[in-house]
Amino acid sequence: MSDKAQGAPEAPPEDLTRDQLLAMYRRMRLIRAFEDKTKALFEAGEIFGFYHLSQGQEAVPVGTCAALRPDDYITSTHRGHGDVIAKGCDVRYMFAELYGRATGYCKGKGGSMHIADFSQGIIGATGIVGGSLPTAPGIALSIKMRGTDQVVVCFFGDGATAGGGFHEALNLSSLWQVPIIFVCQNNQYALSLPWEQTAYKCDLARRVSTYHIPAECVDGMDVLAVYRAVKKAVDRARAGGGPGFVEAKTYRFLGHYVGDPGLYMPPEEREEWRKRDAIQKLGRQLRQWGILTDEEDEQMGLEIARELEEAVEFARQSPLTDVREALTDVYVHFDYLGNPL
Repeated sequence: MSDKAQGAPEAPPEDLTRDQLLAMYRRMRLIRAFEDKTKALFEAGEIFGFYHLSQGQEAVPVGTCAALRPDDYITSTHRGHGDVIAKGCDVRYMFAELYGRATGYCKGKGGSMHIADFSQGIIGATGIVGGSLPTAPGIALSIKMRGTDQVVVCFFGDGATAGGGFHEALNLSSLWQVPIIFVCQNNQYALSLPWEQTAYKCDLARRVSTYHIPAECVDGMDVLAVYRAVKKAVDRARAGGGPGFVEAKTYRFLGHYVGDPGLYMPPEEREEWRKRDAIQKLGRQLRQWGILTDEEDEQMGLEIARELEEAVEFARQSPLTDVREALTDVYVHFDYLGNPL
C-alpha cells in the first residue's frame, strides 16, 4: 500500500523544518547502519558481549528525541543503541565502548547495555528489564525540586509493563506530578514471547489512565507520529502538567540478541512489518515533498558509511582501559538537590 493511500500528507508538515526532517532521516539511517556494523563486528569475533539490536524500531527514539532539548534527560534499556544515538551520542565513543577502550563513554567498562553520558542528559541504560522505570521518577523529582523546565523520558519495552516497577513508577509520578514522559517501545515481543501472551487483552493507554496520566498509542513505524505525540506530552510536562505516556507500536526485525534466529517470529509477520520500515517510509516522503533527491540520498549513505568506518578505526586505535580503572566511577555522591559533591 502506498504512503498516500495510508494517509501520508501530500505536503511537508508545517511543524517541522526541512533541516529537522533531514536530521531525523539521517539519524534513523545512522542508527540502522551502526547496528548493522555492530552485528558484523560481533560475528567476525572482533567485539564481544551481548548485543540486543533494534533494527525496525528507529522511528521511536528519533521521533522522541526530536521533541527534546539538549538539557533534557533520558533513561534507556538493554536495547538502547538507538535511544542514546538519537539523543546525541557520538558513534566514535560508542564503538570505543563496545571495544572496551578507555575512550568509550564508560571507559569501556559498561559495554553495549550500559551507555551513559551525563553531559547529554543520558543517565544510563540498564541490562535489567524495566530497570530504569523506578529510577526515572526520581530524576523527574529532582527537576521539580530544582525548579527548571526540563523533562525526562523513560524508554522501556512492552515486557517491562508486566513488572511491579512499572506500576510503582506510574503511581509515584502521578502522585508527585513530575515532568516525566514514559515511552513504551512495544516491539511485540518480550524476548521470545508474543505481546498478546504477556498481557491479556491489554490496552496500555487504558491501563495507564487509571493513574490519571494522559496516554496515547501511536504508530511506532511513523517517526512523525511519534514526534507529535511525544512533543504534546513534553510541552504539557514543561508547563507543569505532570507525567505523560506514549505507547509506540513497533517491531524488531531480528531476534532478541545477535545469534538468536528469531524462529518464534512468523516469517509472514516479519515480512509485513518490514514493508512498513520507517526509514524507507520517511525517505519516500522526503522525495515526494521535494526535500531529498535520489543523489542526495545516496550521498547521505556514503557519508554515514564513512563516519562509521572512521569511528571503528578510532576505537581500534584507542588504548585498552587500565585495570586500575575497574573500581573507579562506582559511586557518585550528590547533595539533596542533585549537585555533585
